[in-house]
Amino acid sequence: MTNSIDFSGRPFHFIGIGGIGMSALAHVLTKRQLPVSGSDLRPSQITRKLETLGAHIFSKQEASNLEFFRSQGSNTGVFLNSQENVSVDPQNLPQVICSTAINPSNFEYKAALELGCPILHRSDVLAALIADYYSIAVAGTHGKTTTSSMIGYMLLQAGLDPTILVGGEVKAWEGNARLGESKYLVAEADESDGSLVKHAPEIGIITNIELDHPDHYETLDDVVNTFQTFAQGCNILVGSIDCETVRDRLKPTVSYSLFPDTKADYTVTNIDYRADGTTALVWEKGKALGVLKLKLLGHHNLSNALAAVAVGRALKLEFGEISKGIATFEGARRRFEFRGEAVGITFIDDYAHHPSEIRATLAAARLQARPGQRIVAIFQPHRYSRTLAFLEEFAESFSHADLVIITDIYSAGEPDLGQISGEKLANAIAEHHQQVIYKPNLSSISEELLSILRRGDLALFLGAGNLNQAIPEIITTLCEPVTATS
Repeated sequence: MTNSIDFSGRPFHFIGIGGIGMSALAHVLTKRQLPVSGSDLRPSQITRKLETLGAHIFSKQEASNLEFFRSQGSNTGVFLNSQENVSVDPQNLPQVICSTAINPSNFEYKAALELGCPILHRSDVLAALIADYYSIAVAGTHGKTTTSSMIGYMLLQAGLDPTILVGGEVKAWEGNARLGESKYLVAEADESDGSLVKHAPEIGIITNIELDHPDHYETLDDVVNTFQTFAQGCNILVGSIDCETVRDRLKPTVSYSLFPDTKADYTVTNIDYRADGTTALVWEKGKALGVLKLKLLGHHNLSNALAAVAVGRALKLEFGEISKGIATFEGARRRFEFRGEAVGITFIDDYAHHPSEIRATLAAARLQARPGQRIVAIFQPHRYSRTLAFLEEFAESFSHADLVIITDIYSAGEPDLGQISGEKLANAIAEHHQQVIYKPNLSSISEELLSILRRGDLALFLGAGNLNQAIPEIITTLCEPVTATS
């Protein structure tokens, strides 16, 4: 695939435009008044929003979608719904954007190849946008979405009007992207498929490094190599030295840590983790900057906030501006997101799908839980490869839950080779936890929860798949009045 991107007016066509990363790019390009179209397997809130912005959306991924591009004697990318035999100007063919999820056997992809369209990976578009701005790119195995969203929000509150592209939806800009008018861009940079190496931001952040994608990487060293290449492309590298791999293998330009004895550039003391948030005194190279308050729970989010502080200071912001922005940041969707309450039961949705994330999220839930309140963890494993590779780590990651419910694995397009299953994971967890229940699908999960949840419970839905789709129905059913029977 070529990585030459044309922002001069040549149209963009996204195969799988409704994905969280693809749609963010499409949003920014559409707002930049470029011709944008795309397809997805089904309409969604994301594709409908893109339509309102001016993108042309196809509700199916079919070869015929590419027939809508015809030469009009100018490089404007006009769409025609016509079966006429109109010549195609090669310079007017759309730049076709795909993610790693698009299989080469996809009919629309094959049609784009046959037509001679430039085929690009979504990371090529992001890399070109990063090169087009004074960019801040957030990388790391965990915490990318929260950290990049927090930095974007902080800059927005400070009046710097950034362009933002993140892997989650944020209430402040009503989605996963916004187009600003300034030179600044904040982006989440993904390492899952190795495309992280394409990005060369002014400021790069690495929150931590673990093996999380065994479908792409064989060893932790393979992951480190990708991050090292990314680090070499950053003018300033901000990194958490609480992660041993970041500290020893990358040696960041600017360091941050939750522990003062590490001698990091940015650290904290007087930490107070509470049910309604966190406060800490922030230090910059041995000098106290002031008290930081954040609504988000847990040590991992305090670490994310320190990364934001380091970025803000690199941009010459006063600590008062930084702390004011961070104090009002409410987080991204599916990051310990409150989904509702019914008959005294609290429902929380979280994207955690790696053992480290599950441990951190459950520890944060324990901070919030009232004395005697049960934490019911409902987990949908994500990908066969990840579940198999980290089986023992998953088995030991639910210690802060009072009750664990496991469902079958969300494949994310991976084939089931018969090596691992949700039931096998449930059995492994049961070797370390007294109360574990296995239910094979969402309907049986819902039935089980309606039976066992009781007033005062905190029901925490964990996973990167579609488990959270069960939450609204459960809440609605619990709120329905009970009809007396004769």
